[in-house]
Amino acid sequence: MKISTQILLSAALLLSSTASALAESLVVYSGRSDKFVKPVIADFTKQTGIEVVVHTGSSTALLNKLKLEGSRTAADLYISNDAGNLQKGSELGLFQPVPNDTASVIPANMRAADSTWVGLSARARVLVVNADSKVAGFATSVFDLADPRLKGKLAITHSSNESYIAGVTVYMQAVGKDKTRTWLEGMKANVGTSVYNKHGKIVKDIAAGTKAIGLVNHYYIFRHLEKYPNAPLRMVLPDQGDNGMGVAWNVAGVAISKHTRLREQANKLVAYLVSEAGQQTFAKVNREYPTRPGVPAAPEVPAAGSYKVADVPMVELGRQRNATLDLIESVGMP
Repeated sequence: MKISTQILLSAALLLSSTASALAESLVVYSGRSDKFVKPVIADFTKQTGIEVVVHTGSSTALLNKLKLEGSRTAADLYISNDAGNLQKGSELGLFQPVPNDTASVIPANMRAADSTWVGLSARARVLVVNADSKVAGFATSVFDLADPRLKGKLAITHSSNESYIAGVTVYMQAVGKDKTRTWLEGMKANVGTSVYNKHGKIVKDIAAGTKAIGLVNHYYIFRHLEKYPNAPLRMVLPDQGDNGMGVAWNVAGVAISKHTRLREQANKLVAYLVSEAGQQTFAKVNREYPTRPGVPAAPEVPAAGSYKVADVPMVELGRQRNATLDLIESVGMP
């Protein structure tokens, strides 16, 4: 069967235009779930006409991919669910500075000192307690999780979870290595080898009464309550008061690839992500705390500023990451 010259020409033009469109599309390596990123990306494309292709994976794996690809990378931007990976990327020279007028709207303790990454949304490490249980009523600090009374009743994630690692870093910076080591050893005794791969599963089991208390990111509690408003869950903001170190925070953030070929478009995307409109979308979709001052979190979430937060800059989550991993490994946390 013969194919006409006109059909071949049309096909060639279509392929050419498609390749051209892809070449002009921003490519984002994203360590966040699509459901958290794509709504704000869709708004950006609608407003600017700039197409964005999102490649999703683990933050650590994508950072390693950026490092291995070097100047050959297709990535224009990198989004991480963890400040530790962002700071590591900065130290490896993988990013370029965000324009100052964009970066400066985010507080200095939630971005790199050289503005090679900026925080987009923050989350708090909190205690989730079964409200019907009498076992864990005494717990007001994360360090109470090492109490032997919680043996078999404690729920935590595995120690390679990014939020787990970030939390340990904050605690180590706030109270020192020795106290943090003792805490890890106590938690290990309480959980044995029974740990979770998802925060959502922790909240589910605590609501069901299988466990009495857990350590999670705050928004998982509110997501569960949205589906099951009568679930017997109680959130405890730990380590408050004059002698408390405060709640550990971590941020998700964005960086521009050192090797982007679409610098202007990449700048526009970051500017939108930290704009009031972009930050409001984050707050609505993921119930995290917007990093831009003046943009409120979702109404059901405790307001930023209403409780004490540990005074540890987010860059330390990267700078101290290896020391944290060494400590976790030395204890043998599952």
